[in-house]
Amino acid sequence: MAMIGQIYVEKLSPQPIPANPPLPIIFIAGAAQTGTNFLDTPDGRPGWASYFISKGHTVYLSDQPARGRSFWFPGETSIGYIGSPNFVSDIFTDVQNNGNQWPQAKLHTQWPGTGRIGDSTFDAFYRSQMQFQTDRFIGEEQNAQAYSALVDLVGDCYIISHSQAGAYGWRVGDMRPDLVKGIVQLEPSGPPFTLRPPFGNGPAFAFGLTDLAIGYEPSAGKNAENIQTTIEPAIDADHDGCIMQKFPAKQLTNLGKIPELVVTGEASFHAPYDYCTVKYLEQVGVDVEYADLGKEGIHGNGHMFFMEKNNLEIADRVYQWLKMH
Repeated sequence: MAMIGQIYVEKLSPQPIPANPPLPIIFIAGAAQTGTNFLDTPDGRPGWASYFISKGHTVYLSDQPARGRSFWFPGETSIGYIGSPNFVSDIFTDVQNNGNQWPQAKLHTQWPGTGRIGDSTFDAFYRSQMQFQTDRFIGEEQNAQAYSALVDLVGDCYIISHSQAGAYGWRVGDMRPDLVKGIVQLEPSGPPFTLRPPFGNGPAFAFGLTDLAIGYEPSAGKNAENIQTTIEPAIDADHDGCIMQKFPAKQLTNLGKIPELVVTGEASFHAPYDYCTVKYLEQVGVDVEYADLGKEGIHGNGHMFFMEKNNLEIADRVYQWLKMH
């Protein structure tokens, strides 16, 4: 008999711990990533864990259920992998040479190295890609339960979620609204009500931000059957249209209590649509700030910006927001 659904968690604290330390931070990594991806960059520079520890935060790095150092069954049919080296290069590390699969891809300049197999930095990054739970519903529920249990142990805290883990951060916030004091979403899953390439193309996230239930008022219904949506046109040719609730929009009862920051890289595949996520959060009553990095003068970043050459500049942008909240 073996337990499943648990997570490996590593706690790192500043030494000495400040007399009045800021709240701890729980990091939740994106698809195929683990807590190690926030430790150092693939080319050996300090990562976000070191940065936030230097600011007095205790940080919690973790591996999702069925990933990395968290137990998994090798024969489980819904365990998958991120893809070939060329696929990973095209979406993460060498997007400026991927044939312009999205309009902003050509702006990518910040990955250290060529971003292709044979380059030592890329090879180190690719070796860090782990197996992961590909069933969205199993993954979301296991992560929601595991990270809520971690929040219960940690107490008042911030959550920083990346990519696939966006839905998990929102579920944990919904389940522990009195303990989660802020959520930083680094290019979160979505946009609302859909999956976009390269990780899908079609309806998803029935509850807007999540596949499984989060609290709305009036009720969204057991299966979100009470949510009605409409498509709003794109703001320009370089962006996607947005799926929003029809007026009057149901409001998020628990997540509406938690301030949020959404961060998007200028050249990422999220650049065409993360503004839709921000627009939806505003519609459903969340106090949200949008760090659209290119518009703020931080240029050239892809989806893995917390590993890129200017990673600490972006960490400082996040830190300034945390200090305000």
